[in-house]
Amino acid sequence: MTEVLLSPAFLFRFSTPCRYRKTLWSARGVSLGEQYVLPSFGELEGKPLLADVRAAWSEDGVAFVVVVRDKKQPPWCRKTRIEDSDGLQVWIDTRDAHNIHRASRFCHRFVFLPSGSGKGFQQPVAATLPINRAKERPKPVANSVLQIQSKQRSDGYTLQAFVPAQAITGYDPQEHPKLGFSYAIVDRELGWQTFSVGPEFPFQEDPSLWGTLELVRE
Repeated sequence: MTEVLLSPAFLFRFSTPCRYRKTLWSARGVSLGEQYVLPSFGELEGKPLLADVRAAWSEDGVAFVVVVRDKKQPPWCRKTRIEDSDGLQVWIDTRDAHNIHRASRFCHRFVFLPSGSGKGFQQPVAATLPINRAKERPKPVANSVLQIQSKQRSDGYTLQAFVPAQAITGYDPQEHPKLGFSYAIVDRELGWQTFSVGPEFPFQEDPSLWGTLELVRE
């Protein structure tokens, strides 16, 4: 008899609070305290935490802060090869629909790289990417509306990113206070850290495998 092993994260639908912050972005980026930390439910499988991931929301959009540590090599990032690069990827569904397997027009994919453009590939990169097999696509937005700052560390990097409301089709926290959500920290050296299931499942294109961010004010 063949034993079939399922990821513990596959057996649950995860939901976590995302806390409100009135001012999300400034010329200095954003700083988020401990109360904004997001979990990685991959810990259920004993997977190590590669990064500290934090998020906050306001009517203006959603902000993220990522700190990656314990690297011995600099991140590998190229604007021309975004999907192969180290960095943060985020999936958002403004209708939090878990009964669909193909992305709707309310589903988005954002990618933030700590470097990869400019002279010597030292400037950070922020971009929207299409979701494979999507039934519909969200309204197009220029990559320039996404905000990003990064700082290289001796053992990794810090990344700050902001997705404004205008870049998120259907974003209405009052009417829809839950977002379908997943994230992935991708690193050639350290591996992957995800919100729930890992790359062994097709979560990159299947919203039914995403979790939920609850947009709370307290």
